[in-house]
Amino acid sequence: MSMFKVFDISGSAVSAQSQRLNVVASNLANADSVAGPDGQAYKARQVVFQTMLMGASGSAAGADPGNPVDGSAGVRVSTITEDQTPGRKVHQPGHPAADAEGYVTFSNVNAVEEMVNMISASRSYQNNIEVMNTAKTLLQKTLQLGQG
Repeated sequence: MSMFKVFDISGSAVSAQSQRLNVVASNLANADSVAGPDGQAYKARQVVFQTMLMGASGSAAGADPGNPVDGSAGVRVSTITEDQTPGRKVHQPGHPAADAEGYVTFSNVNAVEEMVNMISASRSYQNNIEVMNTAKTLLQKTLQLGQG
């Protein structure tokens, strides 16, 4: 595996974790919302990752299927799903969004779970940046050896 593939692999992870952070931010922003754009309560979204085979060119295509050492694996976001758990209901008969029984349905976002998700994504993002910085330092030291 080429040293430069480290940048492709870590770069794909940084991109995926960035999307995950955006989804978490959206969930947290809508944690106490009552109605979304479609008139229904906001449903929490979750990112689903998928392994992506990266070929010699650093893209998902181009790996030699007969040579498994040629291809390396990265990660990408395959889908963003909606959590179908029912939202919490609060009895507020005077609220404009209350149903016939006086209950208001809020989003199903669990703020504590989303904060844990955010910390996990943030640390993964930082770790992959650190991997790229370490690879860059190793490449610079290799070039310095050639100059001496």
